[in-house]
Amino acid sequence: MSYVSENLEVLSGIAKCVAKEFGMNCEVVVHDLTLPYDSTIVAIENGYITGRKIGDSGTNTGLEVLRNAMSGEAVDTYNYINHSKKGRVLRSSSHYIRNAAGEIIGSFCINFDISELVVAQKNIQYLAFMDGGDDTRELFTGNVDELLQTLMADSMALVGKPISEMNKDDKVQAIRYLDAKGAFLIKKSVETVSEFYGISKFTLYNYLNEGHEKPEGED
Repeated sequence: MSYVSENLEVLSGIAKCVAKEFGMNCEVVVHDLTLPYDSTIVAIENGYITGRKIGDSGTNTGLEVLRNAMSGEAVDTYNYINHSKKGRVLRSSSHYIRNAAGEIIGSFCINFDISELVVAQKNIQYLAFMDGGDDTRELFTGNVDELLQTLMADSMALVGKPISEMNKDDKVQAIRYLDAKGAFLIKKSVETVSEFYGISKFTLYNYLNEGHEKPEGED
């Protein structure tokens, strides 16, 4: 019997406590990673957020973590921007459970749907805008992936809609914002942004201004 199965009642209780505290937009998931990867979910609260249930599989991110764990590179991740297959915006955190040998045997994950908050942020920014000078925000980070995630979140806030409700014009506005901010100077950003907005690389290039060169570092 695995640690997760032995302590499932406690872990499920903690999951329920977190979900009750933060409400219906907060999904909490417990994975037993000693099980086959297509059936690792052993407890879940508010599963409708990602459309999952007990007995379903882990995510591609979890699979990558398990791969990295083989070389000792796996780390817990907190407060990162994610999105569901329906385009809902999620703020996520994942804590990995290890055994005495340091092997990853489970995970405790939180996915908080902030789609409505993104829209509210857009409206509040508009109402709170004060004329009389430029307000420049500089992002200090040692991680370009985190920088790109922040810029993508900003682009969505600019449009003021979750991706699932965006039309072509909305996505064009978001893509051009990212271009103006220099986001496509980051290596592999085209693939990341295309996946984030649910479009192909070809479509992304078409959304940019006519005659604009392809972002540096892209084929």
